[in-house]
Amino acid sequence: MGVKLSTESIRYIALFESLTGANIKDCLVYDDKIVFLVRKGDMGVAIGKGGINVEKAREIIGKKVEILEHSDDPEEFLTNLFKPVKVRVNIINKDDRKIAYVQAPAQYKGLVIGKGGKNINKVKELVRRHHDIDDVIVK
Repeated sequence: MGVKLSTESIRYIALFESLTGANIKDCLVYDDKIVFLVRKGDMGVAIGKGGINVEKAREIIGKKVEILEHSDDPEEFLTNLFKPVKVRVNIINKDDRKIAYVQAPAQYKGLVIGKGGKNINKVKELVRRHHDIDDVIVK
């Protein structure tokens, strides 16, 4: 398992690390936003007092900036990815595949999945890259 970063991602990581002092483990680049995955415990440093670092990064990059916290524990990692929504995670091995079942409160299912599946696709990509989980199913 290893994360392959594009040149563009590496540039954004260097910029964000120099701006915040946070340790970045991964970066996803989308048309409308950049998603940074910070080392466990670096969330506060990355966000900055009153969100100042996120705001500064957004101004420099010209896109929305989202910050998520890494964890070596796959269940905690998934829980972090869905914050502030509280979800329950169950990871099973089925036919040589790792599948994560995520239970979200009914009123937040739309938020968890996101418009056009945007949120769930981002989550699937991150768990595949960091925990070799093949699929994420929202129940």
